[in-house]
Amino acid sequence: MTAPINPAVDFLWRPGCGFCAALHRQLTAAGVPMNEFNIWEDEGAADRVRAAANGNETVPTVYVGEHAMVNPSLDEVLAAIEKAGNTS
Repeated sequence: MTAPINPAVDFLWRPGCGFCAALHRQLTAAGVPMNEFNIWEDEGAADRVRAAANGNETVPTVYVGEHAMVNPSLDEVLAAIEKAGNTS
């Protein structure tokens, strides 16, 4: 039995984004817990995306703690989760 993946990631997305849907499927299959934010419905989430993406609304944007990644791969997200879990 594997340990749960922590910390949960913040997954910022928008409807109709194929890249968002693909990464969401991969993260779900990998068992990654996510807090999901639709940037078209949550202005604070849109602000976080713009802060991470040089003023653009590029999604998916994923936060692991304070570490932001714009359109990351599954491997990049998993590496960030592992790094965050190893900083005690």
